[in-house]
Amino acid sequence: MLPLLRHSCARAVAESMLRVTTAVTTAAAAAAARRPSWRGLKGSACCASVSVRNEPVLDFKSGSPERQQLLQALEQVKSSTEEIPCVVGDEHIWTADIRYQLSPFNHAHKVSKFCYADKDLIHKAIAASVAARREWDLKPVQDRAAVLFKAADVISGAKRGEVLAKTMIGQGKTVIQAEIDAAAELIDFFRFNAKHAVELEAAQPMDAEGSTNTAIYRGLEGFVAAVAPFNFTAIGGNLAATPAVMGNVVLWKPSDTAMSASYAVYRILRESGLPPNIIQFLPADGPVFGDAVTSSEHLAGINFTGSVPTFKHLWKQVAHNLDMYKTFPRLAGECGGKNFHFVHKSANVRSVVNGTVRSAFEYGGQKCSACSRMYVPAGLWPDVKRQLLDAVKQIRVGDPVEDFGAFFSAVIDDKSFSRIKKYLDEAKSSPELEVIAGGNCDDSKGYFVEPTIITTKDPQHPIMAQEIFGPVLSVYVYPDDDYKDVLSLVDRTSPYALTGAVFALDRSVVDEASKILRNAAGNFYINDKSTGSVVAQQPFGGARASGTNDKPGGPHYVLRWTSPQVVKETHVPLTQWKYPYMA
Repeated sequence: MLPLLRHSCARAVAESMLRVTTAVTTAAAAAAARRPSWRGLKGSACCASVSVRNEPVLDFKSGSPERQQLLQALEQVKSSTEEIPCVVGDEHIWTADIRYQLSPFNHAHKVSKFCYADKDLIHKAIAASVAARREWDLKPVQDRAAVLFKAADVISGAKRGEVLAKTMIGQGKTVIQAEIDAAAELIDFFRFNAKHAVELEAAQPMDAEGSTNTAIYRGLEGFVAAVAPFNFTAIGGNLAATPAVMGNVVLWKPSDTAMSASYAVYRILRESGLPPNIIQFLPADGPVFGDAVTSSEHLAGINFTGSVPTFKHLWKQVAHNLDMYKTFPRLAGECGGKNFHFVHKSANVRSVVNGTVRSAFEYGGQKCSACSRMYVPAGLWPDVKRQLLDAVKQIRVGDPVEDFGAFFSAVIDDKSFSRIKKYLDEAKSSPELEVIAGGNCDDSKGYFVEPTIITTKDPQHPIMAQEIFGPVLSVYVYPDDDYKDVLSLVDRTSPYALTGAVFALDRSVVDEASKILRNAAGNFYINDKSTGSVVAQQPFGGARASGTNDKPGGPHYVLRWTSPQVVKETHVPLTQWKYPYMA
């Protein structure tokens, strides 16, 4: 019963209930009719389920339309240097700090010329963003979502070849790796997150007699800083666009080594109806950008993918400056992994080998989810080893544009090349390690590293614990019956907990491994490789040193970028302040 009735005796309540209920129903219906559609009226047509499917991955077979479109785009990109400014609002700005994006497989080719935003320009972008925030946040969510739906359609169609070509040449991806990233995954991020944003409006609290309750999903009060990595064009687009669709304004810092593809995605968003000042495109030096955004009182969130040290540094800066912020900033981070394949003696060897070759060596091991440590029982090792070595001999490493038969290309830049080379040199000199395949590298033309397999006698050697981010697979061979101890070893060897896979046909072993490794991976695979998560099928992310596990690709991810307000509207007046127990 309503508070205004609780002071009356039971008889009085009974006599008046029909009259009050009728009045409340009428008032509630009238209030519901007054609710703006953007507030997510329960059951309203505006919040009906949006039908979205995963974007098909195209084959690019010889003579296919998509291959012809891609070849034309590749010709244009490989013979030019794109000029990319900082963009604040509609203003294209060049600073004196000029940089170049080099093609990793041909570092003589300057893919793009760009400039770094300085501190003053970053502060200018913050001011412009904050000024635009209120109007964007008040837009109906359907209008904001329409930008992402249109951008997805554009990338799926007319701009597919361009975005793929810039990803291939600028980031060293093969056709299929560019397709599953810069086309399929990016399109899925845009469509599914737009869908989740619209459908979130339907998530409303219960009403009560005499009142209606409404949840309003506001953007965060301030701006979101999006810091993107080089290895996935889709991640950069998602880090910036998902907070934006939720009503936020964003400062997007793209990776220096993914500049061309990132700028293509940004321009597509603008051409698809994104207003100026909602996403500012700001190439910048990492420390300069980090210092500028964390020292602003308007910082409302950081959406980050990158290294553990950088994310920790940003977190510490936020903590140090906490007293100056208007709100507690949201921190979302994905920081990589040391991902495992655990093999039991009951496993299918062919599946183990094929899955491991793809997971460890596709895109040169530069996926956050790539398998870089493997545990194999001694009884299976001779067969697994033979098939792995046979597969590695067939892998072609080269120019992904001129040679569509290349399985992977060069690693991203000279810093990555040098880091990987140190691990290879250590493996060649250490008595505890043996290089059984590959181990060589050459940076004379591009940053090329051979697919490498290293065995270790020490399961806790640093090469089994530290992220290498290259085409290097470390293997520990264990006694067949020690698998339980090895499972515990898998769990505690590395500080990361991103992805992992268990290969076993014995169901009891799978169940046991799932329990022991419960916290060892945010994305856990059974008889499948540790890479290849698909938006809406396997929302992605891990915990421990791998990040905050916010699971981009799932419906709950959009909630990270909204600050809900709940509105209660009472339709029957309160007639006195006393409670029944006081009578």
